[in-house]
Parts: sequence; structure tokens; C-alpha cells
Amino acid sequence: MSEQTAQTLFVSNALLLGRAVDITVSGGRIASVADHDNNAAPAGAEIFDAKGQIVFPSFIDCHVHLREPGFEYKEDVESGLAAAAHGGFGAVLPMANTKPVNDDTSVTELMLERARKSWPHGPRVHPVGAATKGLKGEELAPMGELAAAGCVAFSNDGLPVGGAEMFRRCMEYAADFGKIIIDHCEDPTLARGTHMNEGVTSGRMGVKGQSVVAESVQVARDILLSEYLDIPVHLAHISCRQSVELIAWAKSRGVKVTAETCPHYLLLDDVALEQYSTAAKVNPPLRTPDDVAAMRRAVQDGTIDIMVTDHAPHAAHEKETPLDEAPNGISGLDTAVALSWRLIQEGLFKEEDMIRLWCHAPGGLFRLPVNRFTHGDPADFFLFDPAQEWVVGPETMHSKGKNTPFTGWKLAGKVTSHWMGGHKIV
Repeated sequence: MSEQTAQTLFVSNALLLGRAVDITVSGGRIASVADHDNNAAPAGAEIFDAKGQIVFPSFIDCHVHLREPGFEYKEDVESGLAAAAHGGFGAVLPMANTKPVNDDTSVTELMLERARKSWPHGPRVHPVGAATKGLKGEELAPMGELAAAGCVAFSNDGLPVGGAEMFRRCMEYAADFGKIIIDHCEDPTLARGTHMNEGVTSGRMGVKGQSVVAESVQVARDILLSEYLDIPVHLAHISCRQSVELIAWAKSRGVKVTAETCPHYLLLDDVALEQYSTAAKVNPPLRTPDDVAAMRRAVQDGTIDIMVTDHAPHAAHEKETPLDEAPNGISGLDTAVALSWRLIQEGLFKEEDMIRLWCHAPGGLFRLPVNRFTHGDPADFFLFDPAQEWVVGPETMHSKGKNTPFTGWKLAGKVTSHWMGGHKIV
């Protein structure tokens, strides 16, 4: 244990769910949280004055693409974790669609080693292994070996498993190791060659669109398999009304299904692509205002269990192309917390909901440690200044990927400091 971790840290006058508190950290863990008292600092403690800023437990992003190995020109582990650290995330779950694919323990170990070397005190990387070899949907990946190497879940995200029999085998095999399958719900035949949501906007633009059924038909398949097998399944980046209606129905029947969505599905609709904006091209696509309203209700009523970014950075030249040639994806780690705060300002949810959606529920789902600010919890937390305004743009983002439809938006709220295990990382 380092001297820095062993010493006492005293964070004074932080605002925790509206309560002014002092946080004492010892040995990298929460020692106490008490009402603010100007004279309460322990002798010899390192004192940090939070000046009334909001304190949040470090968030967990259960769906990111760190691109390394193979696509380091888009992002690498070091730069992705820089965006995470400055964005308030203490843990990230990177998907397996790297090159080579994370279907081999050597890839898992490389990612973990890169994280340890570049950010030794965190943020932490918890890899998601491939469900099938090469993400081809033909042969199961060696999930047992991958789990032993550090993979916390499995997914074919990027190339979803189209065959129901193969997906059943994926679910059963992952369950043997106490792991869950994360499914990118997309029927590959219905989605082939599409570039945005199918609807009025795509018709006006003359662009081939993807119907909501391309997503919801696979949501239905996964729900039925989960119920039949009595095995949990987690549904990635849900985007439309039909999907959340199916998920709500499944939950009412006691099916072990959980689901996630992203800030962009709550704040933007398909009109964002009206000028053929490649920055707003994402998969699943931005949907209609009606779908956005349904997604917002699903977050409020608990149909959606967690929030994720689906952080998908790309190089500038890849997005500076015609819409039908540009890759899908939005770079999200830098903006997620401020966008979530915007949703609080709009009345969609409260601070405690933000903590649940970005920290406690993700930690419970994937069995990861979280900070609940009780004695002995990991001292993973960040300070957030809601009064600090900033404009989204290349110069205010830490990710290599600057591809976001929120460029130019003025957002209120900025992460100002971040500690992991009592170490100040930002």
C-alpha cells in the first residue's frame, strides 16, 4: 500500500443529495460521512475544500468501445480512460469488437495491462468478451477462459447474433460461468444497408432507413428465450417505443431481462440527421419524437435499468464523408454526466436516479464494487460543479473521438475532481 493511499483524506463541504457533508477517507476507503463541520478535520489529514460542489460516487459505463487493439487511431485504452476519468466514470466495460476480436485471453490481458500502465489508480477496465469466435455467430467463444482472464460479460455487439439457436447456446454457456449476455438487438436482414431511422424524415431525405422492428423483433426473441431458459439477458442501447413495451411486458411476467439506453436516445430524434449529419449517425439510429417520449417514460418508470454511453469514437476523416459511407457512432464519455444533468434540469429524473442509473444498478448487474458512501466502501467519487458552463467541442473533449451531435451545445455542469481508492486522478 502506498503512502498516498494510507494517509487520511478529508473532503470538506461537499453536497451529497442536498446534504452538506465532510467525507473522511482512510486506506483508500470511506471512513465516515458526517454533516459538514468547519472544525472536524482529523489531525494530519490532507484537506480538500469541495466548496459546496455536488459529490457523486464514481459512475460505471457498461457499454464503451475503447478500440484498442487494432483501431488505436480512433481511440486507445489510455485516451479512453482519460475521457472516462474527466467524465466521472470510475469503471468502463469495453466491447469485444477490436482487431483482433476479444475472443482470446491474450486480448483481454492486453487491455487490462494497458489500463494498469496508463491509469494505475483507475478508471478500471472490465472487458466484455466475445460471445462467438470472431463475432461471426458460428462458434462459441471460449467463455470460461475469457471469464478467468477478467471478462465480466459477453456480447457480439457490433455484429449481433442473428440465429436464435446460436444465441440460446450463448446464453446457456455464459450462465455456466455466472456471466450474462449483452445483446445488440438488431435483425441483420432487416437492418442491412440502412443509415438512419425509417420514417417521415428518411423518406423526405431519400435515405434508406431502419425500421423499429429491426430492433424489437430481436428484443422479443431474447425475452422469449430468457423466459424459456430462465436465464438472464441484458439488452443493449434500446431506442424505441415498441422495444420498451415488450420489455415492460416481460418484466411484468417476471422474465430476467434488463435493459439500457443512452443519453442521445433521450435528447435527440431523427431530425438531427436532416442535413445529412454524420455526427448523428448511430446504431441503433435516432428515432422519432414519439420514440424519444416513450424512452423517457421507460427511464422514469424503471423499464430501463441503467444508462450507458455506447462510447463509439471515430477519426475525423471517417465521419467527414457522405452519410451512406460514414460509420455509426457517437463519442460519449466526455458529455454523459453533463447531458444527464440536463435531463435533471428538465425534470426527467432526480440526483438519486442519476446515481442509480449510472452507478448502483450497473454495479449490481455486473457484480462490480460501488461506493454508497458508507463505512468501508471504496473511496471512488467525483465532484461536480453544476454552475460551470462549457461548450462541447474538440478542445473540451479528452477522447480522441470528437464525433458527437452535441458539438456547439452549451452544457451546465462539469467534473472538477475525481478520486479512485483515495487517489486523486483528475
